[in-house]
Amino acid sequence: MKFTHHDLFTLLIAIGTMLIVARLISELGKKFKLPGVMGELIVGILLGPTILGSIDPDLFASIFPKTGATKIALDGITSLAVIMLLFVAGMEVQLQIVLKQGKAAIYTSLTSMVIPFTLGFCTVWFVPEWFNFDNKYRLVYALFFGTAMAISAIPVIVKILMDLNIYKTKVGMTVIAAAIFDDLTGWLLFSFILSLMGQEGEVTNAWYSVSMILGFGLFMLLIGRRVIDKALPWVQTKLSWPGGVLSLSLGLCFLSAAFTESIGLHAILGAFITGIAFGDSVHLHEKAREIIHQFVTNVFAPLFFVSLGLKVNFIENFDLTLVTIVLFLAVVCKLVGASLGAYMGGMSKRNAIAVGFGLNARGAMEIILGTLALNAGLIDEKMFVALVVMALITSIMSGPLMKRFIEPD
Repeated sequence: MKFTHHDLFTLLIAIGTMLIVARLISELGKKFKLPGVMGELIVGILLGPTILGSIDPDLFASIFPKTGATKIALDGITSLAVIMLLFVAGMEVQLQIVLKQGKAAIYTSLTSMVIPFTLGFCTVWFVPEWFNFDNKYRLVYALFFGTAMAISAIPVIVKILMDLNIYKTKVGMTVIAAAIFDDLTGWLLFSFILSLMGQEGEVTNAWYSVSMILGFGLFMLLIGRRVIDKALPWVQTKLSWPGGVLSLSLGLCFLSAAFTESIGLHAILGAFITGIAFGDSVHLHEKAREIIHQFVTNVFAPLFFVSLGLKVNFIENFDLTLVTIVLFLAVVCKLVGASLGAYMGGMSKRNAIAVGFGLNARGAMEIILGTLALNAGLIDEKMFVALVVMALITSIMSGPLMKRFIEPD
């Protein structure tokens, strides 16, 4: 398929429109203290089949064609965007935090992962009529839904804790430690789930997938992290600034993503783990970290989140019953799991509940998870919409409810 002059024209119009409108709406949303991702999703809904596609289908189809070279190019750009987003999310992870927080963090990390995952898995397994899926994928769907209930959103949580000025408190560090553990475990598990999709839900090659996931993760976090740490001082002093560190970081991100994709795991896993290895280096200048973060979150992230609204009609696929079930399970699972662990670890009841609400924020990570599952054919549009709504509501409610329950140190 040849990429024509008209295809390039359409692609540039689409990208320019997405970036400019997303920035304007996101800035407007900040005045109402709404997450930036919500503004970008709203733009996608406005420009997608939900609004523009209903008002003027021809105009929508001319800017965002459903087939052809422009569609393939835009899909490729948004795939790169989600890979870079997971790399940046990995850079937010600081593994030493988990090790320093003691009993409260250990208990919270375990219960905030195990309890939501178990309850989510059991809900699909024992009440399948609440969901819509092919029965041959029952195990995979149950594993996915358990994972969706368990993960949190590190970038959103960090922002909430900083806004509340509790980032460096015992509660804040416990929330961050548990979020790191939940996300690392969750993305490893999700990559395993996607590998099962290629085997039509059968666990015939499960041990191979698990060994490859663990092998790659251990290699990058034990050996790759040290190599990066040793190389960064040279990169930041001998190569052009900041181009050298930007090229190296994203180059490693893409190579790691290519490797995990080549062994049957999803590309996002390689990007996420490499982000952890890269961001954990003590030699990475804070300014370099900020440049990478700004580049990805202000250029590529809006394209990804706006593109979500182009995929699905949010009005036609809004199922109030399913949205209520997903939201209720997500809040209850995470609140019970995280609060119980924090309380067992020695925190007061109010602070334990504050930890639970802090970890309840799903944000962009849940939306990314839902998007990958939708693209893989694991979930339908109604479940995708339910996950997006849940991610946004839990992110909005997290900060105010933490503030209500937390006790001063």
